[in-house]
Amino acid sequence: MLAALVPTVLMTAIGIILVASGGSKSLSIVGGILVLAFCATALAGYTMGSIFVTRGANLASIQNEFLSSVSHEIRTPLTSILLFIETLRADRIESPAERQRCLTIVHQELTRLDGLVGKLIELSKIESRPTAFERHPVRVADFVGDALTTFEAMKIGGDAEVAEVRADLDPDLLVYGDRSALAQALGNLLSNAWKYTRPADKKIEVRARADRETVSISVSDNGVGIPRLEQAAIFEKFERGSAAVAGGAAGSGLGLAIVRAVVEAHHGRVEVRSQVDHGARFCIVLPRYRAAL
Repeated sequence: MLAALVPTVLMTAIGIILVASGGSKSLSIVGGILVLAFCATALAGYTMGSIFVTRGANLASIQNEFLSSVSHEIRTPLTSILLFIETLRADRIESPAERQRCLTIVHQELTRLDGLVGKLIELSKIESRPTAFERHPVRVADFVGDALTTFEAMKIGGDAEVAEVRADLDPDLLVYGDRSALAQALGNLLSNAWKYTRPADKKIEVRARADRETVSISVSDNGVGIPRLEQAAIFEKFERGSAAVAGGAAGSGLGLAIVRAVVEAHHGRVEVRSQVDHGARFCIVLPRYRAAL
């Protein structure tokens, strides 16, 4: 590209000189204009080529980084599974209790791996076909209720801790979209709020408010919070906040990426406000739907 750029710049200078010194000589003026037109075309081609090359390099870098992250996330449970299976095959554990413990860990790692693969497939579908969602008028209270029902089932099946979950909703708010997908996105936010709040005093609040153009559904918690410098990155694939990692909470770093993909497919956005040790507030902002009168 530099080999093409330098001659083009020189010819541009020549064209300017021809036009400036042409006086009444129309041939010099026409020649100068033609040279300048040629140089302008060459410069435009150079600029477009640079843009495409840069974008191609960025895309390759993103793909390599994604593959590296996927490989790391999959390799970790596979390594544990292979280690325990090899130990069991070699009959190195004599205690029935220890053998049962190994089998339990293998089952947990397989469940984790299955969940990771499922989320990757789901995220890939959302990003590649955002128009595949059903589009209907949906009451906000309905998909929030669906998410809360799934959330309660998750608590019963897993953690036995009692949390205070409050819902403050306007029953008349409507959006236009896919009820199950929106419930899933909100459910991911509820799951995160549950995982990253203090075990002894979990407090989670769901609120829905609206202005003339948008509806805002927020999930607030009293958890560990997210440093300001990390708040944009946590919506990327496999990214997790440092406080969440330090606390040992389970997660793949895909939940918020799915939330963002679902919300953006509905022409909305996700916002976060948080301070370390003062909880977090995630807000889904969607276009408001008004029924025709």
